Amino acid sequence: MTDAQWARIEPLLPDRTPKRGGRWRDHHEVVDAVAYKFRTGTRWVHLPERYGDWRGVYNRLRMWAVDGTWERVFTALVAQADADGDLGRAVSVDSTIVRARQHAAGARKKVRRPANPVTTPSAVSAAD
Repeated sequence: MTDAQWARIEPLLPDRTPKRGGRWRDHHEVVDAVAYKFRTGTRWVHLPERYGDWRGVYNRLRMWAVDGTWERVFTALVAQADADGDLGRAVSVDSTIVRARQHAAGARKKVRRPANPVTTPSAVSAAD
């Protein structure tokens, strides 16, 4: 991430002092780690060591998702780009590559039938 990009994002992030415990690792490193993870598609446990423990990055990502930090950053960046006249791209998601099992799409499920039909006793006794 360039210094100009970071200068736009940094004021939108929360204070680096959490409510409990010590200071957080630098936000810049965490945002870079999240960008690396989603850009490469790697698993969390394979995050390079230069980003520190992957659990800290993952926990911060989840915490910021829950408290709305990512949404606020995105909204502010879009508003700023729109005001600057830089908003000339559209976002499109191609859902044709998403596959689901047939049961997820509402396909009928097979009903298991008993192996032997249930027999009922005859109305006529065996002594007759």
